[in-house]
Amino acid sequence: MAKKKKEPAELPKVHKELKGFDVRINSFGEIQMSYDIEKLNDFLNEKIDDKKLKHLKDEKPRE
Repeated sequence: MAKKKKEPAELPKVHKELKGFDVRINSFGEIQMSYDIEKLNDFLNEKIDDKKLKHLKDEKPRE
């Protein structure tokens, strides 16, 4: 029986600012990332609106 060749793992599409971002879970269940968590949080805060906090932005300030 012939062995099947593994196809190389295709890298997921990511934003150009996050090029090289990779997340893996090791055998102990720990999350390992190629990016610093603070750098990732800064990116998300800048690019993504938080749905839970949207109602606070819509309210008019009290005078």
